Amino acid sequence: MQVLIAEDDRVTGEILARTLKRWDHETTLVTDGSKAWSFLKATTLPTLAILDWMMPGLDGPDVCRRVRAELPDANMYLLLVTAREGRGDVVAGLDAGADDYIIKPFDPEELRARVGVGIRMLGLQQKLAERVAELQTALSNVKQLRGLLPICSYCKRIRGDDQYWIQVEGYIAEHSDAQFSHGICPACYTIISAELDGLSQAKKEVGREGM
Repeated sequence: MQVLIAEDDRVTGEILARTLKRWDHETTLVTDGSKAWSFLKATTLPTLAILDWMMPGLDGPDVCRRVRAELPDANMYLLLVTAREGRGDVVAGLDAGADDYIIKPFDPEELRARVGVGIRMLGLQQKLAERVAELQTALSNVKQLRGLLPICSYCKRIRGDDQYWIQVEGYIAEHSDAQFSHGICPACYTIISAELDGLSQAKKEVGREGM
């Protein structure tokens, strides 16, 4: 999983980067909010961003606000890291668009747990996006018959879009996902049987006359 760390304190940033690498995450470390925003704006991968609150350029909440406003469909989980621990600060950070919040100095196990939540959320969001894409593809392939179809009163052929008359089953197969298996209905069976019997009888009579 791709992890962005935005931290202007190099020691804290290195500790975070090494810790995340030990947990088998690919990390990118930047030292100000403007670089963090540039990275997030350019990436197309699911990303967990660990953002320091106070940074040069853009602070953590500013980055969160920009992501939510300008990248509403991006699969990103934003985790603010700060020494601020007042309730008002927590609310302000979440209102800015952060998904979670951790207080400095952070406990490694708490960080691991919160990062784990973020990774799970990104995974679920990715699966949801893939499912939506599959559904959209399926819907685009659905063919529907609608409108007024010109059909011959005698032979029951349908006039197609190219103005040629074609069999009903051919038209339906072309304009939908329906497939046909041909058979014979009882009424037609009776008619055809009578015709065949008549033909057979006529042949017999012709044969007798020729004898």
